[in-house]
Amino acid sequence: MNQKVLLTAKEVDIILHRLACQLVEKHLDFSSTVLIGIQPRGKFLAQRIKSIIEQEYNISDITTGYLDITFFRDDFRRNDKPLEANKTQIDFLVENKKVIFIDDVLYTGRSIRAALTAIQSFGRPSAIELLVLIDRRFSRDLPIQPDYRGRQVDAINDEKVLVHWAENNGADEVLLVNKNN
Repeated sequence: MNQKVLLTAKEVDIILHRLACQLVEKHLDFSSTVLIGIQPRGKFLAQRIKSIIEQEYNISDITTGYLDITFFRDDFRRNDKPLEANKTQIDFLVENKKVIFIDDVLYTGRSIRAALTAIQSFGRPSAIELLVLIDRRFSRDLPIQPDYRGRQVDAINDEKVLVHWAENNGADEVLLVNKNN
């Protein structure tokens, strides 16, 4: 497999701080806003964003949860191997709250569509926004666009964008991997 580094640890850090700043500009004290990391990979990004906001902007008590969308996906029965669901950790209602979905890579839009369905179990948000680290903008199957994006990447279909986090991969980096080589 050929791979190319799209973002180094330093570049990821710069982008995370910019995204956190954009959220603070729009949502101020987060009293009516909740962060929802889409499991599994959006969890790491949501934790990082929350940490930056708390440490650098002194905003505490940011309501954060993690949403598993495994069985809400329209393609979950098309897999030959058994699915492993992640744990949804949302111990609050989203009724009349502004929800910010957080995920690492926006590709076809199907994960976000599944998240839109899954979040309804926790109430009716007043608004939903989307924050992604990587936007694969020419790969959409559904008309879904991010409100906040770290970097746009133009990748062809046999290329995969991999996001590595220090928490589970030892270092922060974003790679473009060609699956055919």
